[in-house]
Amino acid sequence: MSTVADAPLADAAEIRSALEYYAGRDWTDGLPVVPVTESYLAEFLATTSRDPDEVVFGVPHLNRRCTVRLAAINAALAGCLPEYFPVVLAAWDAFADEPYPKKGIWQSTTGTAPLLVVNGPVRERIGLNSKGNVFGSGFRANATIGRAIRLTAINVFGLRPHQLDQATQGTLAKYSACIAENEEESPWEPLHVEHGLSPSDSAVTAMVVRSCLHIEARHTRLPEQLGLDLADSIRRTGALIHETSSALIVLGPEHARVFAAAGWNKDDVRRFVFEHAVNSRSELAAVGKDAVSRHTRWRLPADHPDAVPDHASRSDDPDRVPALVAPGAVQVMVAGANNAGVSTIIEAFGPRDHAVSIARVGDLDD
Repeated sequence: MSTVADAPLADAAEIRSALEYYAGRDWTDGLPVVPVTESYLAEFLATTSRDPDEVVFGVPHLNRRCTVRLAAINAALAGCLPEYFPVVLAAWDAFADEPYPKKGIWQSTTGTAPLLVVNGPVRERIGLNSKGNVFGSGFRANATIGRAIRLTAINVFGLRPHQLDQATQGTLAKYSACIAENEEESPWEPLHVEHGLSPSDSAVTAMVVRSCLHIEARHTRLPEQLGLDLADSIRRTGALIHETSSALIVLGPEHARVFAAAGWNKDDVRRFVFEHAVNSRSELAAVGKDAVSRHTRWRLPADHPDAVPDHASRSDDPDRVPALVAPGAVQVMVAGANNAGVSTIIEAFGPRDHAVSIARVGDLDD
């Protein structure tokens, strides 16, 4: 095993000076960044045929735009290798189709953060983790690609805490949130194929997320019992900011096999969760969420002066209020190790029932 003593000789004081220079200018997320030179930046730009001045994402109300060059600088700062950069660009392409980020959702008191899901051959090519500890540390590609998005939000769009970023508490995903799908151990087609791309394509799906909920269900082989656990986690009243919610279900391989062994496909899982992610009107009234604002559709108590009745009640039973507008408000993917009955519910802030924001990774062979 190599040790620190085996590291190349360098002037440690100069390295620390460079790190402090960047930190002193608030160009970091609180952790050290990689100093960037023009020659190193050129290695990133060489991985794409896109013009360095091309705008990949803009926030109109801030009058700020991210170009290919700025995205590359922040990818380098984040610790990405140049070969990761086409994935970073695809992430920005996907976010360009998301309605909320360009409207300022990353500034919100809710504390939302970007999440990237990567599919296709690029996972193996650059070493993205899709298996054990998929939401944790240990893999440079996952950590730095997600971090590149966050550093760009800070350095290009000015979204620093206590300034333009007004998150009340925020989320750990604000450092980095990039995972890959465990396609090899999924019984179903992967996320990007489900949404119209080829299995040979590499792609990034971009989402805005609020929080992650850990689901422990090692006790059952019945899909209905597992499905109820998932639905109950999604319907929780604390998650209902708006009239309805949306979610990404990240199934561990064992849980995916529970459903597949019973003949369920992704649509079956979505439909079951939609049908059972339901609150009673009295449950909502107990927490003051039995109506919505006439202006924002955020949930309010029925006696609030801005309150109007919600439209979410089931027509066959007005006392039952679905937390989801349609099965399409739930996405399903597989990730994690094949070693326990563990899954995750990611509460999303975004699409209620329309296509996810997904972009193909380009220039991989240039």
